[in-house]
Amino acid sequence: MKKFSIAIGSDHAGFAYKEKIKAMLLSEGHTVRDCGTTSDASCDYPDFIRPVAIAVSKGEVERGIVLGGSGNGEAIVANRVKGVRCGLCWTEQVAIWNRSHNDGNCLSLGQRTISEEEALKIVKVWLETAFEGGRHLARIQKIDA
Repeated sequence: MKKFSIAIGSDHAGFAYKEKIKAMLLSEGHTVRDCGTTSDASCDYPDFIRPVAIAVSKGEVERGIVLGGSGNGEAIVANRVKGVRCGLCWTEQVAIWNRSHNDGNCLSLGQRTISEEEALKIVKVWLETAFEGGRHLARIQKIDA
């Protein structure tokens, strides 16, 4: 599997999964930039999600992963940054579609919505899935225009 440079960030509600995902990514040889948070103390998710999205947008990293309680607010914040295509994924199949159809460069996960085991599986399949291009390319170009 290709090794990626990945920025990761979460709020307090996604902190435990962020740490587990970060450990898995490092053990698999990926480069990881941890944008915080550093504990499960209450915090504001935009402070940690926006730096992930900016790093993706600027090409400083190849992919981003953001986490929170549901992942919804995190996906919204990430998608406010031009060039970021962040998908909230709750199954491996949704993660496959995020990559293969939408060329997703940022993944959002909700720690309160899926098991830790499922979160790790989603990250793996999301990283392994290629963009199909073809009919999807014109749609991506319209999104990014």
